[in-house]
Amino acid sequence: MSVFGTMESEVRSYSRAWHTVFTTGRGAVLCDESGRSFVDFFAGAGALNYGHNPPELKAALLEYLSGDGVTHGLDMHTTAKRAFLERLRDLVLAPRGLDYRVQFPGPGGTNAVEAALKLARKVTGRHTVAYFRCGFHGMTLGALAVTANPMKRAGAGVPLPYTVPVPFDDLADDDEQAVARLVRSLDGVAEDGPPAAVLVETVQGEGGVHPARPAWLRALASWAREHDTLLVVDDIQMGCGRTGPFFSFEPAGIVPDIVCLSKSISGYGMPMALTLMRPEYDVWKPGEHNGTFRGYNPAFVTAARALELFWSDGALEARTAVLGERVARALADTARRHGLSAPRGRGLAWGLPFDRPGAAREVCDAAYRAGLLLETAGPHDEVAKVLPPLTVTDEQLERGLGILDESVASTVGGRTLAA
Repeated sequence: MSVFGTMESEVRSYSRAWHTVFTTGRGAVLCDESGRSFVDFFAGAGALNYGHNPPELKAALLEYLSGDGVTHGLDMHTTAKRAFLERLRDLVLAPRGLDYRVQFPGPGGTNAVEAALKLARKVTGRHTVAYFRCGFHGMTLGALAVTANPMKRAGAGVPLPYTVPVPFDDLADDDEQAVARLVRSLDGVAEDGPPAAVLVETVQGEGGVHPARPAWLRALASWAREHDTLLVVDDIQMGCGRTGPFFSFEPAGIVPDIVCLSKSISGYGMPMALTLMRPEYDVWKPGEHNGTFRGYNPAFVTAARALELFWSDGALEARTAVLGERVARALADTARRHGLSAPRGRGLAWGLPFDRPGAAREVCDAAYRAGLLLETAGPHDEVAKVLPPLTVTDEQLERGLGILDESVASTVGGRTLAA
């Protein structure tokens, strides 16, 4: 372990909670070099929706590499890119009636957000972007300017101008109150002129697993349309089936102007990001936004295979809904018995909030010692975040939920209520 402490930057974070050396991963299980196994309810922060090393995707990747397939291609045309674009069009966009141009902005989600922000400002000629409190959109300067977390923003070292935060959907309000609050907030931002864009996660992930209601999202889309403001949905963590449908905004019946995807779009945890835009907003000049690793062909190979395997029918979406209900019931039972606030989430993205400072971290640490990987979320790390692979088996899901319940019991102690 010493080489990590002596060689690696102090900026590392997850490895501080999981103080071991991992060696292999398969499905929803990781193993370390001592042979110990862990149920993975972290899934690469949402980059592993289909689990570790899905065998069909691995086979496609190995076949491509063994045939000397192009790995690095910038934005050149390749067979791997063509296959991915065709699968995305035929299996995802066309069945949903969506017409988007596809931009490959770079290897990560923050690249997708940067491209979206630049494009919205270029299209509208305006500077200001509205974003939501507790939202998280990336760590590069543009994306950080629309990220709410004060600690992360402070790391920029410079002012982060031309962005304005507004309140997210508050589930304590009824639909009518929530919509009225949203409109008042956005109207306040627009007093000096409408913003270029409004950027939203339909379910805030890193911010504490806050789901927005369909009515609230429809009101947001309506306001943006009335003010010629581009609606940008960050589906980096909650897309690719995490909440059930391929896109998390589908249940609200809205069509964003720009969509940001990354994390699980490669299907295999490899670097890949997309910025999807309505065709009329594709006003880029050639090379106006580029990057060396905006066309990583091995990721195209696994992404295309993942779409074929998981999105040719509705089986995965249906199973995610069933498993999500199971997680919701289990977490609600844990919360009730231990005197906690109700869990929040959709699909297979859930958060269990704690009101005592440090309790969520203690629960996650106890879970790690018992063989479960999960992390905290929220502005004060006050939420234990449950994010298993969509392909988790029934047995693995039950085992992980059992460990989480036991970890809560051991942490909250005397607050446990009668069953």
